Amino acid sequence: MSEAVEEKPETVVEATEEVVEATEEVVEATEEVVEAKPQEPTKTKVVEKWGIAHIFSSYNNTIIHITDLTGAETVSISSGGHHVNADRYESSPFAAMKAANVVSESAKIKGFTGLHIRVRAVGGVGSRVPGPGAQAAIRALARGGFRIGKIDDVTPIPHDTTRKKGGKRGRRV
Repeated sequence: MSEAVEEKPETVVEATEEVVEATEEVVEATEEVVEAKPQEPTKTKVVEKWGIAHIFSSYNNTIIHITDLTGAETVSISSGGHHVNADRYESSPFAAMKAANVVSESAKIKGFTGLHIRVRAVGGVGSRVPGPGAQAAIRALARGGFRIGKIDDVTPIPHDTTRKKGGKRGRRV
């Protein structure tokens, strides 16, 4: 019986040595894997700042006005008439694009990253279709690097219209 007792501690020691060797191998393997895995740079959280671009487009001019989300504070404003010399070009797509580029630069400097767009025509008794500069202005704002949220048409349309000028028999030429 004493022989069996003496053999048992030796087998226990051998078994523990085998376990220790196995764990050392596992530790070495995991260290190699950890060293081989490239460290990814931590991403900084980008804070998005949204605004509203009010685009008033008639057949005589295009006005682009960027505000904060409440609409109370003006960020930047420009019109097609600021960028062309002749009156007939104020509502052109080129003038609207120039105005949108100026406005977008100013908004970028102030930290805006996205815009909701509100397009408005004359409305009321006037034209309910936006002028030729509206689409060019939207495209220029999108190319300016802004994320575009929703695009709304906010043209005022009366439910029971006001009377047009010209009287009962209309304009006589």
